[in-house]
Formats: sequence, structure tokens, C-alpha cells
Amino acid sequence: MEKSRAQWGSKIGFILAAAGSAVGLGNIWKFPGRAYEGGGGSFLIIYLLIVILLGIPLMLTELSIGRASEADIVSAFHKLGHRRCAWIGWVGITGAFIITCYYNHVGGWVLRYVFGYILEAPTIYSDSTGYFYAMLGLQPDGTTAFPWAAILFAAVFMTLNAVIIIRGVESGVEKFNKIGMPALFVLLLILLVRAVTLPGSEAGLRYMLSCDWEKVSFSTVLAALGQAFYSLSIGMAIMITYGSYLSKKENIARSTVTICAMDTLVAFLAGFIIVPAVFATVGQEQVGKGGGFAFVSLANVFEQMPGGRFFGIIFYLLLLFAALTSCISLIESIVSFLTERFLLQRKAATIGVCMLMFLIGCMYTCSQAAYPIKGIWFDAANGVTYPAFCDAMEYLTDRLMIPICALGCCIFAGWIWKPESAIAEIRQNRVRFGLAPLYRVLVKYLAPLAILTILIMSFATGMTLS
Repeated sequence: MEKSRAQWGSKIGFILAAAGSAVGLGNIWKFPGRAYEGGGGSFLIIYLLIVILLGIPLMLTELSIGRASEADIVSAFHKLGHRRCAWIGWVGITGAFIITCYYNHVGGWVLRYVFGYILEAPTIYSDSTGYFYAMLGLQPDGTTAFPWAAILFAAVFMTLNAVIIIRGVESGVEKFNKIGMPALFVLLLILLVRAVTLPGSEAGLRYMLSCDWEKVSFSTVLAALGQAFYSLSIGMAIMITYGSYLSKKENIARSTVTICAMDTLVAFLAGFIIVPAVFATVGQEQVGKGGGFAFVSLANVFEQMPGGRFFGIIFYLLLLFAALTSCISLIESIVSFLTERFLLQRKAATIGVCMLMFLIGCMYTCSQAAYPIKGIWFDAANGVTYPAFCDAMEYLTDRLMIPICALGCCIFAGWIWKPESAIAEIRQNRVRFGLAPLYRVLVKYLAPLAILTILIMSFATGMTLS
């Protein structure tokens, strides 16, 4: 690798950074709801099988492309000799840009709630729905105003990301994740102990540990597929970028398994925290999976939980670390692309792109409740529609750009670059890879088929599978 190009300072630094990228808000506020709806233990088994059969091969493919090319996501395909495949990188980097536009604002909401539980938890408890929508600009009397609180905290959140990115790969991204990821696991364990010791939590634990196969359907499998697929940061330009910083001495097969295991562990722990806690406090029918659940419904859980204010602070700090580690990885992939492709200075590229993404993201926040800003979308189930701008942004990335980028990587590795090239990269420095025959089948056939299923079902039914 060229001396001028950044590298990870250590193996553990890379693993924690990549795991931090994979561990995001979806692990904590979407996974428990998916697991509950999918029959508890039955969903966990299905999810685990999907991670093993699809998540690991897909992540291994992206890391292999990144390390083999030692380049940003667009230049990677050029450098490997296939210029016509550069569209895959452009889709990935564009998707990462759009995701960051709104992800940083959601991170700002989380930061607002950290301070909310510290300073005014009783106010949140008294009207959790009104508190949430007031932050977004919708007043109790039905009038709207500019969502200053949400915008301000999003600006602070984006500034935190920019400061870390400007410091570079080793001194910024890696160093933060060495602190952030252990802190995230500590917070998870604190919440786990509190949840499972609540009176009445046994019912939730039994539910998560038992298998209700009657609740499993094709849509359950699709939900698990989408959750695992998006949870692992595949198809977002991240793992190719992170792989490009890797030394040839690293065992990327072993690292991939470790990263996927850490991401899955966080999701499972979140399920064993939230489901028992909800069962013990407000009843199982309140288990949810969306942002409204995290900001509105959980307030009732913390209100009824002994020491709930303290554990509310811990929970939103947990969400904050998850949001930061994921957002950092998204921005790093974009900054890497800008500095290498257009020879920009890291500081200038970071400040410029962060400001632009923050400003576009303001439309995402404003369209939540304050202003009727519309986007445009099309699917077979509903035809041409004009959803809220915030929904249109998520549809564009979740239903289209992310799966197309991941499908492109599979086609590239399985049929153009060939699995043998990826396997040769995995086996660098005499690394043993006994599962090479299985990997060939998965990357050439099973993974593309699964991704096509996500695409087709998303457009045929209008479902969001993330």
C-alpha cells in the first residue's frame, strides 16, 4: 500500500471501527420489534442463519474488493480493471451521502433526548408524544413552527462527527471506536441487568427464548433478511472503504466473522433488554420497532421502571454511541472518496460535505411534522405517490440504492472479478480459507437471489424491509 494512504493502526482498531459501523440505531430500536413479531426465538434462529449464510459472505466480498484495490469505492472497480462496473461505486457513495443527510439528524434527536432525560424527565413522562412532536415543530395546539431544537442538536451531532473525521483514520475514526464500542457494550450490559431483574420480566425472557413458529411466515423471513442485510452496513460504500485501509497481513475472514458476531450480539442483547422490560412495565402489546417507539413509547417504560430516569439516560447514551459509530463510517467513506478522487484536503472535504449533508437533512427534519415538504416515489403496489420528503429519502436508500449496490458487488465478485480473485485476496499471507467452495456458491447464487427478492418485494408490495 502506498505510504501516503491511511491504514488502520491495529487489528482491534479495525474490528471495533467496522463493528461500530455495523452497529446502528436499527439494532437497538428495530430489532426487538422484529423479533417479537417473528415469534421470539424462532426469529432469532432465522436471523442468525441469514447472517451466517448471507451477511458474512457479503461483508467478506466488500472487504476483499477494498483491500485488493486499496482505493475508494468508485476507484476500486477502476483499479481492479473493470471500469464499466464503476456505477456500483457511484450508487454506493450516493446512497451513503443520502443516508448521512438524515441519519445525522436522527442522531441529533437522540442527543436531545439524552439532555431531555437529564434535565426534564417528568416533562417527557407527562406527554411523551407531545414532547417528541414539539421537538419536531408541531405544537400542542396543532400549529407548526421551525424545529429549532431538533436542528440545533443535529448541528452539534454533525460537528462531533466532523471533528472525529478530520483527525484521520487512525487518530480519529479508530481512536473513537476504541472508546465508543466498549462503552456501548458496557451500557448494554447495565441495561440488560436492569431489564431482566424487573418484576414480571420473566414472561418476556420466556418469549424470547421460546420458538413460536406459528408467527413465522414468508414476510417474517423477508423482515429478518432485510434487518440483517441493512444492519451489517452492506451496500453503503463503507466496508469497501474500510477494507482499503487494511494491511495484507490481516486475516479478513476471521475479522469478518468477529464483526458480524459483534453486530448480531448487540441486536440480540437489545432484544433481551427491550422485550422483557416492556413486558414487565407496560405490557407486551406495546413492543414496537420504529423511531416513534424509541422516543415515545419507551417513555412509559422508563416512567414505571424503578430508577427509570437513570436508565433512560443510559439508554439514550447507548443510542448516541450507536448513531455516532455508524455515522462516522458513512462520512469517512464519502471523505475518502473526495480526497482520493478529487485530491481535496481531508479537513476541507469533511467540513464541506458535512455542511451540505446537514443542510439537506434539515428538510428531512422539517418534513416530519412542521412543513408539508413532499418527495416522489413509485412502486407497483401504489403507483406514483408523493410521500413526505423524509419518507422519500428513506425509500430511495433502503428500497433501491443499498440493495442495488450490494447486488452489483455480488455480480462483480461472482461473475466478473470472479470468486477466485476474492478468495486469493482472502488467502493473502497464507491465511487458510477452507470454506472457499461454499463461498463461491453463496456469492454467485444465493446472495444475489436474496437481494433480488428484497428488491422485487419492496417494489411489488411497497414494503420497507430495513
